[in-house]
Amino acid sequence: MVAAGPLFCDITWGAGGSTADLTLDITTQMQNMICVETMMHLTCTNMPKEKLEHALQALQECGVQNILALRGDPPKGQETFVTAEGGFACALDLIKFIREKCGDYFGIGCAGYPEAHPDVISEDPEEMAKNYHSDLMYLKEKIDAGADFIVTQLFYEVELFLKFVKDCREIGINCPILPGIMPIQSYGGFQRMTTFCKTKVPQFIKDALEPIKDNDEAVKAYGVQLAVDMCRRILDSGASPGVHLYSLNMDKSVMAIVEQLHLTGESKIQRPLPWRPPTSTKRTGEMVRPIFWANRPKSYLQRTQNWDSYPNGRWKESSNPAYGTLSDSKIIRPKALRVKETKLQQWGEELSSMDDVYAVFAKFCKGEISCLPWAENEGGLQAESKVLIDQLVALNTNGFLTINSQPRVNGASSTDPKFGWGRPNGYVYQKQYVEFFCSKDKLLTLKKKMASLPNLSYQAVNAKGEVLSNISEADINAVTWGVFPASEIIQPTVVDPKSFLVWKDEAFSIWLSVWASTYEEGSRSRQLLQDIHDSYYLVNIVDNDFVQGDLFSLFA
Repeated sequence: MVAAGPLFCDITWGAGGSTADLTLDITTQMQNMICVETMMHLTCTNMPKEKLEHALQALQECGVQNILALRGDPPKGQETFVTAEGGFACALDLIKFIREKCGDYFGIGCAGYPEAHPDVISEDPEEMAKNYHSDLMYLKEKIDAGADFIVTQLFYEVELFLKFVKDCREIGINCPILPGIMPIQSYGGFQRMTTFCKTKVPQFIKDALEPIKDNDEAVKAYGVQLAVDMCRRILDSGASPGVHLYSLNMDKSVMAIVEQLHLTGESKIQRPLPWRPPTSTKRTGEMVRPIFWANRPKSYLQRTQNWDSYPNGRWKESSNPAYGTLSDSKIIRPKALRVKETKLQQWGEELSSMDDVYAVFAKFCKGEISCLPWAENEGGLQAESKVLIDQLVALNTNGFLTINSQPRVNGASSTDPKFGWGRPNGYVYQKQYVEFFCSKDKLLTLKKKMASLPNLSYQAVNAKGEVLSNISEADINAVTWGVFPASEIIQPTVVDPKSFLVWKDEAFSIWLSVWASTYEEGSRSRQLLQDIHDSYYLVNIVDNDFVQGDLFSLFA
């Protein structure tokens, strides 16, 4: 879902405050490793002031700046909310506490109820009208106390939401109001949630669900279409600047809704940088990284998470002691590759020869398998590398095992759907780059050819640390840059010789820790991968002619 470019993602607080530590940990990972703006839910349930202060401090330390302040559900085993000793009884007091302790550091959201809070919903129309008005006035108190925006409870009548927004505006609530849209995922879950929240369900929805209630796929499909229709009506009305989708950890329906609303896609998402920029306040201003971790961004973030500050202009600044070193990193595996059977399906039940290994890399480039050990994310090649598919397949088939690449780009628009990044009305540039493993014999053949090609810069190293190169340690090479109106040239991606020698340890270790470990000790498959680890070189080559260069002719 992060790839769709959401404004933020929520992490909910466990029912009855039961998962406070886990919530804080997931929030930290989302903000600092996934690099998406994260809004953590914070409730009053089972939370005395001391625990709340600890949570606020932890959020500040990990760079999170957004909170959805809620009273919360009753503690486990209780039907009514009970104030924790030394805690707060309502979201209003929590909002006041956050502002008192942290000033304007946090953006604070609060809950709004188009049908009034479930605790005050009544069958008596006169009493219900009174309760609804009281609920609105309480909402205004939350805004006046420091809440910045409203996210509503789920609803299934668009007219109720539109009336709610109108009523809010009439009493002076002028902040953004985001509609809470919960796609119907299953009939039973829908029944439980609407009953618990006392949500009105229009008759046309009941009639549509009744004949398909035992068909989960049909219910999901209906839920998607219903949510799309609701969102379109709300967005077309101008009542809200966006929609808040409750995924309940089930992303397929949410992604289908976003796609049908045409809110995603390459043309809709403008990248601020070629890599996903940090959202943590700790990394404010970070503008440049080595290219080697392009397919392993979480590893890079983990290695650098304890730096005091980050290079914001040129990578040479990284020698500043404030930045620290590229420290050791544990191997981060895609979730799907934590299962042995999945890895075998991707990379082969058995490897009989080097050609079998070469074929795995070629299949990845062709999209026949979704991941390689050196890529943290599934989905095949990055979009810009797909223009090099034919060249990459040829390289891998011939024993040059590619793990990173980019094509040359000479002045593409910054809004180009494939290569663009940065502000509009700019131009972006790239030098052609390829990184691969190969045998020493193949490397020496390339070395002879490159001696007569001055536009090529290269660096090669084996697992023992033996280096072959035509550049010095000080030769930092900007391989991606952008030119924008009223701005200095931005150089977000570099080839740095010193960083490459740090990266090589991680890159070589993956042969054994991620791939070879999949096979039995003493097997032919395991021995092949061990042999590659022990004898191959890791090589990066840059073609500095970004106008007419053709790096891949080197391999002809």
